[in-house]
Amino acid sequence: MATLTWIRGVNGTLGHFAPEHIAGRMRRAFMTPRNLPPRQWELPLLATAERITLRFGLSALRWGQGPTVLLMHGWEGRPTQFAALIDTLVVAGHTVVALEGPAHGRSPGQQAHVVLFARALLEAAAELPPLRAVIGHSMGGASVLLALQWGLRAEAAVSIAAPAQLLGVLRGFARHLGMPARARAAFIRQVERDVGVQVARLDVSRYQLDLPGLVVHAADDSLVSAGESQLIHKAWFDSQLMLLEEGGHQRVLADPRLGQAVLELLARAVQRVRQSA
Repeated sequence: MATLTWIRGVNGTLGHFAPEHIAGRMRRAFMTPRNLPPRQWELPLLATAERITLRFGLSALRWGQGPTVLLMHGWEGRPTQFAALIDTLVVAGHTVVALEGPAHGRSPGQQAHVVLFARALLEAAAELPPLRAVIGHSMGGASVLLALQWGLRAEAAVSIAAPAQLLGVLRGFARHLGMPARARAAFIRQVERDVGVQVARLDVSRYQLDLPGLVVHAADDSLVSAGESQLIHKAWFDSQLMLLEEGGHQRVLADPRLGQAVLELLARAVQRVRQSA
């Protein structure tokens, strides 16, 4: 708390006189993830994984046999955070490929953001068999929705605890760290320069989502408001919304209702493909 108070004080003072400098420091912090080790409960699943390396050095873990489901974790996340869902999918007869996003795990890079994650999904999909589904958590969920706009093909998709648009995330980060108005504006400009896309365009309300989908969120998520899931669901015509009473931002991944809802979605997607054949 003392460190955060100090950062806010520095940002609040210097942000008026040197907004570009403060914005640059905060931009680097915003895009530079820590590589956090797996928790003890993740280790058994990690031990059973096959590690694969895709083109451009992208690292992933693979389990099971059958139609392929591609997973993308969130900011400072890990593939094995999906442990309960991975077990469910493998038992149901699927191959699960879980990426380590850019600058995470053994994948290359020093910085990460939603555009890099979306490109990683596209790169992975180009090397994998046709995807039964693609599933993302938090920033990984936002990157799944973006990658679908850029040509990612799958029979179904799942967004878990994801934000609906990037601009709100940036504004919230800037306010949380005490940046004054000029520094906040400079921060957003610098992020746009780095990601190469206007952040206003990274908004699900602008997207065309024409595949079956599932939007999952916990009402008590303190990092990404559950209201974001309502926005995603509203923009995604062929989606179902599952709003859980509790689960926070991370524990929602272990909820058995998530695995069951994903299997139901996959069955619905298969039926849709058969009907259109």
